[in-house]
Amino acid sequence: MGAGLITMGVLHFVVPGPFDAQIPREIPGEPRTLTYASGVAEAAIGAGLLIPRTRKPAAAAAIALFVAVYPANLNMVRIYWDKPLIRAGAIARLPFQIPMITTAVKIWRRTP
Repeated sequence: MGAGLITMGVLHFVVPGPFDAQIPREIPGEPRTLTYASGVAEAAIGAGLLIPRTRKPAAAAAIALFVAVYPANLNMVRIYWDKPLIRAGAIARLPFQIPMITTAVKIWRRTP
């Protein structure tokens, strides 16, 4: 999970456009700034998960992050409503957030 979060965090900087598009218009702020901020958060949480001393608080942060980004995942369904193939992918992605949350919870519980 740590390596995956670092990878996704880096992607926020390498290809920010798709991440910008996911940010709901209702969230105040410049989408690119929010994309970069969430990329930093993901990479930092991922790094924290790889270090035993910081694993427990990083797992708690991962839980919060996965819950917080769920509205952006829902927003993808909304913004791609007129593109059935992309919409189907966005809908199919929604349930995968649950195992990410439960895995982070398991890491948090199992870390002393």
